[in-house]
Amino acid sequence: MRIVFDANVLVAAFAARGLCAALFAACLGAHDCATSDAILDETEAALRRKIRLPASRAAAIRGFLGEHLRRVTPAAVESDRCRDRSDLLAIGTAVAAEADLIVSGDKDLLVLGRCRNIPILTPRALWDRLRSTRSAPRAPRSQYGANVG
Repeated sequence: MRIVFDANVLVAAFAARGLCAALFAACLGAHDCATSDAILDETEAALRRKIRLPASRAAAIRGFLGEHLRRVTPAAVESDRCRDRSDLLAIGTAVAAEADLIVSGDKDLLVLGRCRNIPILTPRALWDRLRSTRSAPRAPRSQYGANVG
């Protein structure tokens, strides 16, 4: 499966142990995950601004993502496709990567349901889809050992 993670999911994957971190780890090893420099830039900026990571740590995460995700140049997408023009980068990246789906927590993207025939799923929806297959990932555990997924 070819997957594009929106920046908000990537930030969540590195900000805390939980569903997004487990989902990202499961997909990284088993699927073709693609990104673009624009998504990497947005992720790095959000890690610094929202999570308040030191610049060196945010840059290291960006470097890791750049090494482990297939990078593409986003395709041009009509601006009337979504309410928030910044979401065009995720859609354009998915189009260029010939992605099977986009994973996002962004309500402006999720309300579309799909764009250019590419489904847009929440992290939970993809997690549930993966769990229903034979190679289902295990639910992440909190520090107290309880399933959180």
